[in-house]
Amino acid sequence: MAGRKPKPTNIKLLEGNPGKRPLPTREPKPPPIAPECPSWLHKNAKKEWKRIVPQLERMGLLTQVDMAALAGYCEAWAMYMEAMSYLHKNGQSYLTVLRDESGNIVLNDKGEQVILKSSPWPEASIAHKSLMQVRAFCSEFGLTPSSRARMSVPGADDKDDGMEELLSGVKPSVLRPKQSR
Repeated sequence: MAGRKPKPTNIKLLEGNPGKRPLPTREPKPPPIAPECPSWLHKNAKKEWKRIVPQLERMGLLTQVDMAALAGYCEAWAMYMEAMSYLHKNGQSYLTVLRDESGNIVLNDKGEQVILKSSPWPEASIAHKSLMQVRAFCSEFGLTPSSRARMSVPGADDKDDGMEELLSGVKPSVLRPKQSR
């Protein structure tokens, strides 16, 4: 299918349907029941699953059929955490030193190792790619600040108690004296 992928109706509703286009009526609507945590997830992925599922349920953004996408997010997060843990312990890169035919490290006149190059650990690339996957999954589930900024909870602004006006420095209309004609 060419073009931009369609946004789920729940996300459009949370965003307040900014395009004001008619919402789809025939979109499949799986029951809003959280899927079970897969037993095969990495232990850090299971921790993230347990952390995020209740929040997604409260927002009404999680159904039984979302298991694969949520598992992908959690596994990408676990892989990112593991790669970053390695980099925190070992640094971002390693040095390749000059060796002779016997495999012994060659020293210069000052008795220091002759360094050929510095290379990033493979975990640096793994961390970067995993974080890009996490970011993509986060936008799918409305888990980034920018995706939440586009959302509004239905009914949240139905009750106007004048607090917004008061905080902005404008006297609330309920306290303004009526003007005589």
